[in-house]
Amino acid sequence: MDYQTFQPHSDLKSVVKCFWTLEVPAEESSQRQRILPDGCIELIFMLGDDVKRIISENEFIVQPRTMVIGQITEPFLIEPTGYVHSFAVRFYPYGFANFVPVPIKNLANKETPAAALFGETASKELEQKIIQATDTPGRIKIAEDFLLDKLKNKATIDHIVKSTIDIIFSTKGSAAVHTILKGDLSKRRQLERKFLQQVGMSPKQLCKVIRLQTALKMLLHPQGESLTEIAYESEYYDQAHFTKDFQEFTGTNPKDFLSDKTMMLSALFYKQG
Repeated sequence: MDYQTFQPHSDLKSVVKCFWTLEVPAEESSQRQRILPDGCIELIFMLGDDVKRIISENEFIVQPRTMVIGQITEPFLIEPTGYVHSFAVRFYPYGFANFVPVPIKNLANKETPAAALFGETASKELEQKIIQATDTPGRIKIAEDFLLDKLKNKATIDHIVKSTIDIIFSTKGSAAVHTILKGDLSKRRQLERKFLQQVGMSPKQLCKVIRLQTALKMLLHPQGESLTEIAYESEYYDQAHFTKDFQEFTGTNPKDFLSDKTMMLSALFYKQG
């Protein structure tokens, strides 16, 4: 399993968190994997075999070859059909709204074909260029040129949304929204509307996801802390609160996370950002 991340062009650093690639040989890829919420939106190009997303015990969909994964608030259960080879752009929570005219809330908890957002012709042209590129630097250059061209024609993201997200990240999700807005109820309602439009989830949901990230990284890079210590250091009220949020977003509990084989891919993503 080979997962790598790459930094974007300086003109995209405010909206693109990173580019990433993932390769998993067919003989290692049959295990179902749970993909956890991370507060980001991703544009993904499937360069290998198809990947299924399991919807229920007897239902699945085959994910589009080029797609945007919106904000997710529960784990995605996926199952590769063979060789996994993906190239992707990971956007900051407010980043993707700069590139498309649709409300970001419309993309939540599903995969949307890129053609539905960028148009059939532009999407197919981008997809073919990515497929035909011979290496990752070439794919990054193609994606950056596409995004920079789109960025020229989009309004800057709303200041109140970005500043709130900056606070959420800097406090690792522990800042209460009413504290950020100094208790102004009218501002809170306005902020929540803008978050759904530009981020795809509420400020409270993003806080919960970012706080969970902090706890997950401590689990993956242990320094001898107990679960109770991890809970308090991640600003949970207590271990019960930590466990409840953990199960909501991962489908498992903190004790079982590291030994759960369906979490191998998510653990890899979280370890390397």
